Amino acid sequence: MNIKSRRYSKKRIRVLLAKAGLDGHDRGIKIIAMALRDAGMEVIYLGLRQTPEEIVNAALEEDVDVIGISLLSGAHNQIFPKLLKLMKASGLKDRLLIGGGIIPKQDIERLKKKGVAEVFTPGTNTEEIIRFIKKAVNR
Repeated sequence: MNIKSRRYSKKRIRVLLAKAGLDGHDRGIKIIAMALRDAGMEVIYLGLRQTPEEIVNAALEEDVDVIGISLLSGAHNQIFPKLLKLMKASGLKDRLLIGGGIIPKQDIERLKKKGVAEVFTPGTNTEEIIRFIKKAVNR
């Protein structure tokens, strides 16, 4: 089921969240998970130290609309491109990939050019993230 057919069936937006790589700080992503859940979305949180392969496999199994990755480790230029490649190979290229964490502005622009829909940095209001997801999924 793709995003469009999910919208017409009026199902809740399904969001998979994960901490990729060796990053061990998960307070921010847990706050995001609660905010998305409170906004009516279904949230699947994979937890810490997930590989790109584990994330994409879970996204396939859970039939999610959005994959959200939190990175504070500095590995964003390696992990996001790998995720995009795996998503494309797995037939998930129509799913939304978003990120968050400490990512330099110049890297955010490069990641967006490669296919990451949006990157939210620390301090972003959760309402902004919710609005972005709803608008992008319903597009």
